[in-house]
Amino acid sequence: MFLTVKELELRKIRFDETFAPGKIDFTEEALEQASPLHTTGVAELVEESEAQIRIQGKYSVEMTTQCDRCLGRARFPLDASFDLFYRPASDIAREEEVEIDEGDTEIGFYEGAGLELGDMLREQVVLALPMQRVCSEACKGI
Repeated sequence: MFLTVKELELRKIRFDETFAPGKIDFTEEALEQASPLHTTGVAELVEESEAQIRIQGKYSVEMTTQCDRCLGRARFPLDASFDLFYRPASDIAREEEVEIDEGDTEIGFYEGAGLELGDMLREQVVLALPMQRVCSEACKGI
């Protein structure tokens, strides 16, 4: 689902989407989607901003990957909410350094006419997973 700025200028976009395994590509992170990824929420333009998008919602999915200790399968059921802000990439300087404040670290950027919901969800799933992915805390490894 593509969230366009033009449509958001007219109204909020409510979504209730289910992404089947394989629809979102997690291969770069060596992850597999073990269940459908279900998400609900709303996207809107932030008032008095130039094309800043706010996306609020929640998702649930089960991911699997190789255990970092024993190389078996590790399962990660995820059920999380999100409240994200995105600004056009054209808002940032390309060739010079820019000082940002703490609030700016919480803002993402998009290029073009809008933002792909699947790309945003992929990022949220990857960030929700632990750095060390183990099948259980008691795993002793190989």
